[in-house]
Amino acid sequence: MQKYIDLRSDTVTKPSPEMRKFMMEAEVGDDVFGEDPTVNKLQEMVAELLGKESALFVPSGVMGNQTAIKAHTEPGDEVIVEAESHIMNYETAAPSMLSGVQLYPIQGKYGVITVDQIKKAVRPKAYYMPRTRLICLENTHNRAGGTIYPIDEIKKIREFALENGIKMHLDGARLWNACVATGISPKEYAQYFDSVLVCLSKGLGAPVGSVVAGDREFIEKVRRYRKIFGGGMRQVGILAAAGIYAIEHNIDRLKEDHQKAIFFAEEISKLKVFDINLETVQTNIVIIGVEKTGKTPDEILKMLKDNGVLLSSGSYMKIRAVTHLDVSMEDIKQAVEIFYKLFG
Repeated sequence: MQKYIDLRSDTVTKPSPEMRKFMMEAEVGDDVFGEDPTVNKLQEMVAELLGKESALFVPSGVMGNQTAIKAHTEPGDEVIVEAESHIMNYETAAPSMLSGVQLYPIQGKYGVITVDQIKKAVRPKAYYMPRTRLICLENTHNRAGGTIYPIDEIKKIREFALENGIKMHLDGARLWNACVATGISPKEYAQYFDSVLVCLSKGLGAPVGSVVAGDREFIEKVRRYRKIFGGGMRQVGILAAAGIYAIEHNIDRLKEDHQKAIFFAEEISKLKVFDINLETVQTNIVIIGVEKTGKTPDEILKMLKDNGVLLSSGSYMKIRAVTHLDVSMEDIKQAVEIFYKLFG
């Protein structure tokens, strides 16, 4: 069986032997009854990390985002998002299907929309217009290349949102990366949002799972919608244990992934047929423009796969590489050599 250097996503990691042992030994109970002690411990841990009253373990980041949107809105409301955001592009039109809300996409720079842009997007209070109810930000921003949302801009947006009675949700699937890169704590970021989603299976190495956090009343709504959406789980402490282990052992090491991404981006950017904006390589994602190769992204991906390197498609004429704990710096150097062999 061919061994691949897998840079498709930081979700492809396998649980380590230590994580598997921790999972196997987890104490469990029926979580639908709120009786799984390991789930409860994970939820309390994340709530504390984010400075929120309560938190809820959910199967996926999409479910976390969508239960939060559902809990914050009513059908006919409007939700402001960045045009390249995960909620806009990769959640299968779920806000319209599940919550009956309309998305208002704003094109940001490197995934960042400003308070001035948001002010222009908020609807006048007229009965024939949708109500602007929620602002969703993404940190780090996947499609922009793992870019970090400046906290000063978040503060400005929060101030405006409070003045206008608009809720704020953070898609913090890779918030851990932003925290490690900036030194800003999860709690400091989270204080500007009514709700926060964090993923355990991106970067941290857990096999599955995300957590939504907010105040107690909000989380009780989310719990109800999790059940409606089919996310009620039973003896799920086995999975929650992986999340606990991931938080306790795998956050600080994210800086290694960032170093690997920067090295990879700098080396590949020397190849004239590729375009990489090094300014956007801030964490563990590298977006590579392939238009100058004269080939489609799918053709490039196949060439790489045939030579033992896996990347994924980005947007338009771009492909994406994501570093993670299951690829070493030696793997990255080998991937660079393969790029040079094929395109140098």
